[in-house]
Amino acid sequence: MHENFLSAQIVDAAVTVHRELGGPGLLERVYEEALIYELTSRNLMIEQQKSIPIIYRDKHLNTSLRLDLIVESLIIIEIKAVAEYNAIYSAQLLTYLRLCKLRLGLVLNFGQCYMRDGIHRVINQKALSQSSKKS
Repeated sequence: MHENFLSAQIVDAAVTVHRELGGPGLLERVYEEALIYELTSRNLMIEQQKSIPIIYRDKHLNTSLRLDLIVESLIIIEIKAVAEYNAIYSAQLLTYLRLCKLRLGLVLNFGQCYMRDGIHRVINQKALSQSSKKS
C-alpha cells in the first residue's frame, strides 16, 4: 500500500474521531484509543506504543523511543491534544522517521477546533532519496 493512499485513510479516520468525540478537550489517550478503533475497523494493521531501541555509536541506550502508532509499518502517527501547535512536534517526528528509516509521518493534533487545522505531514527526505537510489 502506498503512503499517500494510506495517509488519506488515516486523515479521514482522524476527522471521523474528532467529529464523533465532539472536538477538542479530551486526553491524548482517548483520541489514540478511538483512532486505533477507527483504523482497525478499516482493516489497517496498527502497532501502538511501540518501543524502538536507540543505538548510539554501536551502543544500545537504556532509554528507548516509544511511538504512539505505526500504521501498516509505513507511517508513524504522533498524537497530540494541545490548544497551540509547536513546531517541535514536527521536528521530533522527523527524528523518529530517521531513526526508523521511514518516509512519512503525521502529527495529529486533536486539540484544534477543526481537525483539518491539526494535521501536520512530515516527510523524511533522506528516506525518499535512499529509496530512489534503490530503484
